[in-house]
Amino acid sequence: MLRFVGRVAIVTGAGNGLGKEYALAFGQRGASVVVNDLGGSTSGDGGPSSRPADEVVKIIKSHGGKAVADYNSVEDAKAIIQTAIDNFGRVDILVNNAGILRDKSFLNMTEQDWDLVHRIHLRSAYLLTHAAWPHMRKQNYGKVIFTTSTSGLYGNFGQ
Repeated sequence: MLRFVGRVAIVTGAGNGLGKEYALAFGQRGASVVVNDLGGSTSGDGGPSSRPADEVVKIIKSHGGKAVADYNSVEDAKAIIQTAIDNFGRVDILVNNAGILRDKSFLNMTEQDWDLVHRIHLRSAYLLTHAAWPHMRKQNYGKVIFTTSTSGLYGNFGQ
């Protein structure tokens, strides 16, 4: 089994869905995990809540792992990276997983919806990777993972 003992992984959008599974897998395999999640729904409805991130941290710790919750927006990339540095001293793995759903046809999508999707899916991945890069380069080690859904690969009807 692939092990990550001594490594620090940051997983964005880690409160639910695949992000949660990635965070749990890293924790199970020995990594210290920064569980980043605002706690809102994938549609962006509802305000931020620490509960989803806290629940994932609780699960990782209950199995003997190390984890800390981070509630920063993925647009506040430097703060997320700093959470890893402050708590674990390094960052080795970054999983850019956070996303927001705006399931509208192209015809009905507003510029505001487009901007939000772009900021959360693309711009934040750049900002996080850019903020993590100096630490990874200094360590001569780092892995960056970008995720997408099948909608990102193939699109949905009308998109």
